[in-house]
Amino acid sequence: MFIDSHCHLDFDVFDEQRDSLMSRCLENGVAGFLVPATTVASWSKLEILMKRYPEWRAAYGLHPYFLSEASLDQIDFLAEQCDTPRVVAVGEIGLDCWPNAIDMKVQVAFFTRQLSVAKSLKLPVILHARKSYDLVFKYLREVGFKCGGVVHAFNGSSEQAKRFLDLGFVLGIGGTVTYPRAQKAHRVLALLSDNAFVLETDSPDMPLYGFQGQHNTPLSIPLIAQSVAQIREESVEQIAQQTYDNLLRTFPRWNEDLL
Repeated sequence: MFIDSHCHLDFDVFDEQRDSLMSRCLENGVAGFLVPATTVASWSKLEILMKRYPEWRAAYGLHPYFLSEASLDQIDFLAEQCDTPRVVAVGEIGLDCWPNAIDMKVQVAFFTRQLSVAKSLKLPVILHARKSYDLVFKYLREVGFKCGGVVHAFNGSSEQAKRFLDLGFVLGIGGTVTYPRAQKAHRVLALLSDNAFVLETDSPDMPLYGFQGQHNTPLSIPLIAQSVAQIREESVEQIAQQTYDNLLRTFPRWNEDLL
């Protein structure tokens, strides 16, 4: 069984195909989905969709790249929003140093306040850290956050990986590793311990090699697992089991509503 630990299945692009896509995923062994919210406006839609798809788990947060219409007082409602069924994390939160991203001081204010909420709730977080691994690590330390989570779309060095792993995080491994030119990502992945990573797609973004220009979906997870298995010289079955175990360890609430 595979789980997609990061997919935006609530996005409008999936509205016309969501039911059929979910059926195809289940038929192909992709049986769990973690859907992180990005804006306050998306919280209510995700909450409604969660009632339709029992295989979904949610995370709620304010994504750093979409803060232009956000306000800090929205974070006051984050704890209440996380007190709804099948919520396993706070996210997607973090820092984004990509061109045209919002002012970093604003990002830091949102990030640290959301970290504090997650810390008070003892929930893990889903970290967005585009071109900002060292900065994100700095604020994790300043806030004293020790509840772990996933570093989404990790593409850093082995040294950066170790720093996050030592803080109790796992690394999100996605379509990047399917590209032959991604030699640094391959080297880092090959050196990771079995308990250090989970699989993700970031659907509808981050298409795999050979699928550039197409919308990504969780159906890509078995293909990512095949690339990971080849790079690590393990079987796909081993990768599936390891990443499933890692996900359950990282998100203790995953199965609590099923007990």
